[in-house]
Amino acid sequence: MTTFDKREEAFEKKFAVDEELRFKAAARRNKLLGLWVAEKLGMSGDAANIYAKEVVAADLDGATGGAMRKVTIDLDAKGVVVPEAELRARMAELMALAIAQVTAGT
Repeated sequence: MTTFDKREEAFEKKFAVDEELRFKAAARRNKLLGLWVAEKLGMSGDAANIYAKEVVAADLDGATGGAMRKVTIDLDAKGVVVPEAELRARMAELMALAIAQVTAGT
């Protein structure tokens, strides 16, 4: 194996690790988002955890923005007003928190 081959393999491994971390961070963000929205919807305990799992699953269904779409629909259905800008800002905050948690291994 040449030096170039070794370097290429190292880049491929790093890419795979980075993609896995990105996936885990997005899933963690969606769980945290689900818990935050569940609180706004008056849920707690097991109901909030179940809802958070539904938000994570909504993003895994293949549709772009599945989590955002789900929470927006659910908030609207309950008459809870959360401006889109606030929701997007919260998602950005939660992504930063999720990245920190995933890279810390928690």
